[in-house]
Amino acid sequence: MPRLKELELTRSAIACCAPLAATGLTDEEAEATARLFRALGDPARVRILNVLLSSDEPVCVCDLMPATDVSQPTVSFHLKKLLEAGLLRREERGTWAYYSIDDEAMARLRHVVDVRKGTRRVM
Repeated sequence: MPRLKELELTRSAIACCAPLAATGLTDEEAEATARLFRALGDPARVRILNVLLSSDEPVCVCDLMPATDVSQPTVSFHLKKLLEAGLLRREERGTWAYYSIDDEAMARLRHVVDVRKGTRRVM
């Protein structure tokens, strides 16, 4: 059961962010949004997202090492940060883990960075 609770926490990480242009941004929403941007604030994580976004299928962690030019433990560390931010999905196949973009999270991310005045909150 702890695994399910962990998944629920990561799913809610991006769900609690309000659009940057929203009026009345709460302290909690500002902190959640800052955590999201910290997760995106590393070049290796941006490269990982780039590889995953350009792939039609889930990508094995072993295939992310050459793309990021870092070791497997470092790739795993960055993947953990992106998972905690709720941006990725993880699937285990035997001894390997495969990662893909969480499409719902990407839609939410687009909403968070929508800076048009009067952007409405999505609940």
